[in-house]
Amino acid sequence: MLALRNVEVRYGEVTALRDVTLRIGRGEFVALVGANGSGKTTLLQVLHGLVPHAGTRTVAREAAAQAMVFQRPFMLRLSVWNNLRIALWLAGVPAPERAARASEALERAGLAELRDRPARALSGGQQQRLALARARATRPAVLFLDEPTANLDPSAKKDVETLLADLKAEGITMVMSTHNLGQAKRLASRVVFLDHGAIHADLPTERFFSEHIDERADLFLKGA
Repeated sequence: MLALRNVEVRYGEVTALRDVTLRIGRGEFVALVGANGSGKTTLLQVLHGLVPHAGTRTVAREAAAQAMVFQRPFMLRLSVWNNLRIALWLAGVPAPERAARASEALERAGLAELRDRPARALSGGQQQRLALARARATRPAVLFLDEPTANLDPSAKKDVETLLADLKAEGITMVMSTHNLGQAKRLASRVVFLDHGAIHADLPTERFFSEHIDERADLFLKGA
């Protein structure tokens, strides 16, 4: 679906990513983990084509439809319903399909009863579910998620994780940055560990949490 080869990103004197080579396969749920400043968000942005970089980025034709949900999703000063309708318009969805897609997405996100409420009046957890509903309604092949449950209370985190599990079951390819190792263990099929802009471990989830592959990863898992 997606491939990076020898990718480097620099911001002035700071190297955010160094010599990153990575492949994302169809239907995978990849968790990017690492300390603050390790390069997780920059890697997501490169995969999504948002930042210039050295090296190569290859996108399969089937992965052209992409969406990204940010830690603090932007909500238009409109109703929940119109936030969805405009997202579908921007995505080029034909007008006759928009209402049905928006209704389905809100229903599956548990937000149908809030369709007329101003989006910015929603709680943080509800806004994140609306962001996921907007992304889902566009039917992306690949979904990028940047710390989607950061700063949410446990109940809201559970609701968002339930939505992510549903998307995973639908076969959508997902790449998520997270500091929540329990979340990575529950949801991801594969874990990529970054440290100072470089990938030091890339393993199936069970192996990442059970095997001692990399000293830096071991220290990270221990909270050192």
